[in-house]
Amino acid sequence: MPISRARFMRSSALFLLIGLVALLAIVGATFWLAQRSEGISDTLTQWRIARAATVNLRNSLQLVETSQRGFLLTDDAQYLEPYEREVGRIAPLYGRLAATVQPLLGDRVDVSRFETAITAKLEEMARTIELARTGRKDEAIALVRTNEGKELMDEAQAFFAQTIEAADAQSLQGLTTQASNFSALRIVTLVGGAVILLVVGGSVWTALVYTREIMQARGEVEALNVGLESRIQERTQDLLRANEEVQRFAYIVTHDLRAPLVNIMGFTAELDTTMKTIQNYVLAEPGKASENDAKEAKLAAQEDLPEAIGFIRSSTKKMDGLINAILKISREGRRPLKPEPIDVKSMLENTLASIQHQIIEDDGEATLDVAVPRIVSDRMSLEQIVGNLLDNAVKYSAKDRPLRLRLKAERKPGNRFTLSVEDNGRGIAEQDHERVFDLFRRAGTQDKAGEGIGLAHVRTLTRSLGGDISVTSEFGRGSTFTVELPLDLRTVVRSEV
Repeated sequence: MPISRARFMRSSALFLLIGLVALLAIVGATFWLAQRSEGISDTLTQWRIARAATVNLRNSLQLVETSQRGFLLTDDAQYLEPYEREVGRIAPLYGRLAATVQPLLGDRVDVSRFETAITAKLEEMARTIELARTGRKDEAIALVRTNEGKELMDEAQAFFAQTIEAADAQSLQGLTTQASNFSALRIVTLVGGAVILLVVGGSVWTALVYTREIMQARGEVEALNVGLESRIQERTQDLLRANEEVQRFAYIVTHDLRAPLVNIMGFTAELDTTMKTIQNYVLAEPGKASENDAKEAKLAAQEDLPEAIGFIRSSTKKMDGLINAILKISREGRRPLKPEPIDVKSMLENTLASIQHQIIEDDGEATLDVAVPRIVSDRMSLEQIVGNLLDNAVKYSAKDRPLRLRLKAERKPGNRFTLSVEDNGRGIAEQDHERVFDLFRRAGTQDKAGEGIGLAHVRTLTRSLGGDISVTSEFGRGSTFTVELPLDLRTVVRSEV
């Protein structure tokens, strides 16, 4: 069925409206998900503050009780120093705890009853200390043996445990909700991209059909009586106006639908160029179209158009890959860690063996220098960290010299150790030292395949283990990535990391 001008305009308006609706849907959904994520983040922050206040008060109360019992057992006044230092902090710590916990727990916990228990416990400790100071140690010990203080402390510990458990549960729930946000964002992006692809495809099909109709109309004009000059001029004016409408329509599609999917709309410019090639042949004056014009128009219709659409699909697939990369890092932050004893030297040897063939192919060599005891950590995370760093060292080795790798592990003060991967590769410019850890950011010449998520993933894994990663590098000479971690992962409270 021939496409009239009115139908073409209606089709164009319909496609533009569908594209606009898809764009608004993507923007609206993205804004809503961002607002939702912000709310979740605020709630998680409040719970972490409440958890920290709970832990601080619990530690202070336990220190006071330990100091009291040490004094009663030894009569040594030095044991009272922690008591005298901490007892004055308990009231402010309780006030901070009540101000943060009460709005979060509501009626689930009677905070005032907890205050009564703490007050009674402090009074009990003060009485026993005073009795001991006045030489009535037996009475003080008898008061302790009544278990009144133990019952009060048990009640306080139950409150602490309940609050910490609630905070941890809320943190896990918040992380789960954040992951669902990323999944929803991916679905919205894919559906929106599919709709826009359909809009672009429908627009191209309509333009091609309309152009074919114009070509048929020109043939009819040529078949008319040569003496009907006025009719020919009228039809020519119609064709010129139609050409302007097609060009204006192509501009609207390539301009107004660019915002949500920049890469996709970049390739629609190819569609616009292809349309002009076809129009140059279709709209040429009778008899003036060359064989080259016809050949280019045919080539454009058969090859250029399908190629551009293929690029658009490829861009959509690329976006899905980036979203999956984010989800990968998000899920890694929620993966339960499994602390286990690890022989660092053996672990490094096994990981190094997996890339040994690549090192040998480049006439390179690798050395190990391990001076740490067995550690307790999550083996999978450690292997991924080292594996990523070794892969990068091999991947970005210098072309003018054999690769030299050095893996070093040494113990540090504070029950921590460092693990460093040193190479003599390309190196990283000073201004890019921090940038390389950002998601989807890469430094230097981009002649290797990759999306810029490896080091961001390594930083996420390192921080989940209670550590951090840093880099020292000189451009053109090599790099050293240093990971600092605790010797025992069980000493790290993951929700606070």
